[in-house]
Amino acid sequence: MQGRVLIVAGSDSGGGAGIQADIKACAAMDAYSATAITALTAQDTLGVHGVHPVPLEFVRQQIRLSLRDIGADAIKTGMLGDAATIDAVCDALAEDGPGIPLVADPVMVAKGGSNLLAPDAVETLKRRLLPMAHLLTPNIPEAEVISGLRITGLEEMRAAAQVMLRLGVPAVLLKGGHLEGERLLDLLATPEDEVVFESTRIPSRHTHGTGCTLASAIAAGLAQGMALRDAVARGRAFVQAALRTAPGLGQGHGPLNHGVTVDPDRIAALA
Repeated sequence: MQGRVLIVAGSDSGGGAGIQADIKACAAMDAYSATAITALTAQDTLGVHGVHPVPLEFVRQQIRLSLRDIGADAIKTGMLGDAATIDAVCDALAEDGPGIPLVADPVMVAKGGSNLLAPDAVETLKRRLLPMAHLLTPNIPEAEVISGLRITGLEEMRAAAQVMLRLGVPAVLLKGGHLEGERLLDLLATPEDEVVFESTRIPSRHTHGTGCTLASAIAAGLAQGMALRDAVARGRAFVQAALRTAPGLGQGHGPLNHGVTVDPDRIAALA
């Protein structure tokens, strides 16, 4: 199906989240991915042990060159780190990517608990990035920070989604994985409608990169011309399959199986 996705996010040296998960997710969806790396991280399944921000002009250069040459049918943003990087990315996208659907994953905290977005950058995220986005994909803690509301169930999810919609983003996928219970609820909300996706929780500690993977899979769907609801449904199905077949790597929150869609017979035919 192809479709071109420009991913603007941080690198995960452990390979389970960030740019690495984004590229794998797009490949699994049969989409092409280009990247603009905002930060290098040293991390494993136990946590983030170091962060090295990329110079802002180099971030802008990566975006500019990718969009002016290869182009993009969708853009996905992940870890942006601080207010200055958010401003730089938004300026670059406004100049070279206006009108391209943008999936914004507001990466704030790593699975191991490390902060990946400076607290003083939240207002810049709300003011600059959200109005540019086609879809915002926060988890419960991120949605609480952005909306200022405490979320304990579906009704609070609905209220928080409405607050975020009023900030200028036309669609919000609020992921309910942090809530208790065997049933997992994700809420896709727009000013006109809402859809509640429900599935059985998959018990596993190997959940590193689920947010990055889902947002990139959705961006791949949008790049391929899918309707938003269909892209979300396919992305969720992919993440669930990748969770069920996670390889069990590492001592902490391990990665997913991004190769779950790969046909072994097709690989064997190449030998």
